[in-house]
Amino acid sequence: MLKKKVCILGSFSVGKTSLVRRFVSNTFSDDYLTTVGVKVEQKLVRSNEKDLTLVVWDIHGDDVYQRLQKSYLRGAAGYFLVVDGTREQSFEVALEIRQRFSEQLSDIPGIFLVNKFDLKDNWRLGTVEFEKMESLGMPLLKTSAMTGEKVEESFRLLSEMMLSNG
Repeated sequence: MLKKKVCILGSFSVGKTSLVRRFVSNTFSDDYLTTVGVKVEQKLVRSNEKDLTLVVWDIHGDDVYQRLQKSYLRGAAGYFLVVDGTREQSFEVALEIRQRFSEQLSDIPGIFLVNKFDLKDNWRLGTVEFEKMESLGMPLLKTSAMTGEKVEESFRLLSEMMLSNG
């Protein structure tokens, strides 16, 4: 059986852990718990007629107190860059992560997830930010860990991209 490592990256409090919980166990909690280091979850999926185990690395938020370590990305077959639609700064952090680790991330598929679609009325991101993300050649999906909107679809798309990539 195939196993693929997926890293979920972004600023603190963008909903990375909530997205993983929604995908792995179809649950959501309003409780905010800061991820320290890495939490690893697994889920078996079927993609392109193949069984695939996704080993999802939920990595702590990148900020001035905790910087993303290059070693966390080693062996990754795909990744998500998560942005909180209600916080412009999380967009800047996602772009900075992609730039800082462009060498490691250039050969593997990635997807931008703009999370918290359930709070769309409060979003601070607009056309300029969306066009910037799309110009980087990565798919962009608008998700909600709370409602589950586009969460399964995001992981399915990344699975297909990883299988196509080899």
